[in-house]
Amino acid sequence: MACLQTLCGFKFHKSYPISGERTVLGRHSDCSIVFDDKTVSRHHAQILQIDQKYYLEDLNSSNGTYVNGQQIQGRHRLQENDQVTMGDISVVFHMEGPQETTIAPKTEILSAKANTPSRSRVITELSGSYKSQIISMIDAGDTRSKTQFTINTEAKLAALLQITKDLSSTLEMDQVFNKVLESLFNIFIQADRGFLILRDEKNQTFKPQVIKYRRMPDRDKIRISHTIIEQVIRDKTAILSADAASDSRFDTSESILDLQIRSVMCAPLIGSSGKSFGAIQLDTANPKEHFRQDDLNVLATVACQAAFAIEHAQLHEEALKKHELERELELADKVQHDLLPSSSPSVEGYDFFHFYQSAHQVGGDYFDYIHLPESKLAILLADVSGKGISAALVMAKLSAETRCCLEAESSPAKALSRLNKKFIQRGWEDRFVTLVMVILDPLQHTATVVNAGHLPPFLRHADGQVEAICAKTAGPPLGVLPDYHYEALQITLAPQDSLTIFTDGFNEAMNEEDELFGLTRIRTQLQAHASNAATIGTELIEAVKQFMGQQTQSDDMCLVCSFRAK
Repeated sequence: MACLQTLCGFKFHKSYPISGERTVLGRHSDCSIVFDDKTVSRHHAQILQIDQKYYLEDLNSSNGTYVNGQQIQGRHRLQENDQVTMGDISVVFHMEGPQETTIAPKTEILSAKANTPSRSRVITELSGSYKSQIISMIDAGDTRSKTQFTINTEAKLAALLQITKDLSSTLEMDQVFNKVLESLFNIFIQADRGFLILRDEKNQTFKPQVIKYRRMPDRDKIRISHTIIEQVIRDKTAILSADAASDSRFDTSESILDLQIRSVMCAPLIGSSGKSFGAIQLDTANPKEHFRQDDLNVLATVACQAAFAIEHAQLHEEALKKHELERELELADKVQHDLLPSSSPSVEGYDFFHFYQSAHQVGGDYFDYIHLPESKLAILLADVSGKGISAALVMAKLSAETRCCLEAESSPAKALSRLNKKFIQRGWEDRFVTLVMVILDPLQHTATVVNAGHLPPFLRHADGQVEAICAKTAGPPLGVLPDYHYEALQITLAPQDSLTIFTDGFNEAMNEEDELFGLTRIRTQLQAHASNAATIGTELIEAVKQFMGQQTQSDDMCLVCSFRAK
């Protein structure tokens, strides 16, 4: 899909997709693409898609619409990498979607073909023999020195009040970036260009967040000096260069034609931890209006305010993302619980109890009741390796495929073998699942049990004796051996017998002394007299909770009890 990417001004390098036959660009909220910049008209221009071609048309805007530096009249067909300018906003047109941009040494971004010099590029300069005419430096990181700046008090106060007022009015990152440069352009009327750049710690590169011009350049390249930025961030020092045009890191002809910079000042953005994470730079092409010492002092002070505002906005953005993630987890938790049985099945002569509680908002444990032909009932309990959303997704898929396998195979052992093959074919990589399948025949009062690497179910007899079953016939977890053939064990259920299946969240529950509840305590608890499945389940849960005390639950807990009443 075609798109526009901002080159400088509002929301640097943000991508805006172009869809539909007509896309209106402007400042008004009803535009297809909104640029919140006072130099852009309410309805500035439009892009028309005709026969898979794109045409740009000005809508009688105040400042006109330009393509590659030339004002357009009527419809203008857009080509790949065309630079479109509307007031202070400059965007690049792409036919096949956005292009990634970062600033790194010897790296070109938003680059066009070599034979199309009219396209814009952002280039970083790196020079090992940098000899800048730095006439002043300020240690911006020394917060203890409490340096008193000897500048015009009125100018300094106005600058701080302006930046504080502007930055306190928003918590949106993009707006903070723009308000910083807007305030600086109001303070330093001699500035022709300014940009705010942040370090990407992951990739160790620099990425401009916003670039602002007093007037749009008509040259091919927009240059950003990597050397200056590196020095400012590394040394936490604001610098002022009297004449950037004579710096040895620039080729003289290109600096005159491309940069035309005479004076430059740059200040680091230092966070509350004392670490530099970016910089603000201003420069001018007017040799008669170079920056002075008091300008550098103001920029350094403003950079401190800006760093605080950016950090505050970043924290706000992180909080919003966290809140959104919590909402998504709440929805995932609801969806997951909807996949689990909401009530126990109704089977004559039997009653059932189930319990599920994830350690996090979503978990990987799973249980289900599936009615089968001949009045039989499948009882399933499983534990997916891992926790969180990924385990829950595996569980959801497992639930659907288990039903299919039970419908396709009359033998529970063959059904589990079939499910194992399907699970491996899905390519879950390092995932595996432990699972117990019980086929209850209430007419014959038998239970056929197949175990895939899970804890053995506990069978309690009417006299209180408890035994672990399926220990010898248990096979490996699902997802381990593709051609494994599972074995089934059939047991008879006498009146008052109960079968309890649980996940390791019960036996591995820990108390405040880091002791495990263990299988022995579970067996002992099940020996107590009980007249129904609910009593068995609730008393076991209560015993585990009392054992844990104030200790936090560390694993999902799932339990299914079945009881033959008569």
